[in-house]
Amino acid sequence: MDHATEVRKTDLLSISCFVLNEQSKYPESRGDFTILLNHIVLGCKYVCAAVNKAGLAKLTGLAGETNVQGEEQKKLDVLSNEVFINALSSSGRTCILVSEEDEEATFVEPAKRGKYIVCFDPLDGSSNIDCGVSVGTIFGIYMVKDVKEPSIDEVLQSGNHMVAAGYCMYGSFCELVLSTGCGVNGFTLDPSLGEFILTHPNMKIPKKGKIYSVNEGNAKNWDGPTAKYVENCKFPKDGSSPKSLRYVGSMVADVHRTLLYGGIFLYPADKKSPNGKLRVLYEVFPMSFIMEQAGGQAFTGKQRALDLVPKKIHERSPVFLGSHDDVEEIKAPLRC
Repeated sequence: MDHATEVRKTDLLSISCFVLNEQSKYPESRGDFTILLNHIVLGCKYVCAAVNKAGLAKLTGLAGETNVQGEEQKKLDVLSNEVFINALSSSGRTCILVSEEDEEATFVEPAKRGKYIVCFDPLDGSSNIDCGVSVGTIFGIYMVKDVKEPSIDEVLQSGNHMVAAGYCMYGSFCELVLSTGCGVNGFTLDPSLGEFILTHPNMKIPKKGKIYSVNEGNAKNWDGPTAKYVENCKFPKDGSSPKSLRYVGSMVADVHRTLLYGGIFLYPADKKSPNGKLRVLYEVFPMSFIMEQAGGQAFTGKQRALDLVPKKIHERSPVFLGSHDDVEEIKAPLRC
């Protein structure tokens, strides 16, 4: 192994050091965000360990309950939700927590309240757990205006007010992708160190990609423009090469691949789900925020995704996100 490779191996920057370096750019910062992020990272490490030993620890299978979405809860859904609720509450930096698994928002007790709102899906794609497919955690962070008298109205704001977003993918390796509004960076968990190390600095999505990602099992229920777009991905009329279909069924895995390789991820509205299927606060907004920060676009079929203003904490929306040119191609026909 040459010397340059050895240097790269020892040039380590943990996520904690990375955030502290960013914090130093703002003299007025008190470190609240850094503390909050450390607790999110701790939750991700815990869930990663649980996912890795799920088969041995009998954490696969159903918990025997359904969540607010009407979906059957896996055992890991319940565990992951408890882990993040406890980690975020104990940070002393959160005020309101919105989880996919809980019908109502959680208001942190006054003695432990801070200035941040966190909306999260503790274990996205959990239906894939039993067959070993990648799953993940998605989160979006806002600031509350009134810490003493917080209200649910402070959660129901557009994605433009988000101060940070990220996701953690649990698969063949554990990757945490984070944006604080100044680009996107990826960190890989080194199990031997127990630390997330910066491995993908300043991530940028290609302007155009060769992959489209969609559940074609729903094709019969799509509207005309969506069906026509997907048809053109497979049989382009301009003589170009067709796009390749890649679909995992776990949003974190599908979006992560799209971010790295380019292309488009779409979950459109259809006859069964006219308002879309993905949840705005903890799926659409965080992923749209990350995609825009990486140079891509996110669109609902009617407007820029981050311009949406949800009326309910579990509101759903269609979404088309990915490479700038690929999303641009579908925007015009959907608006008609």
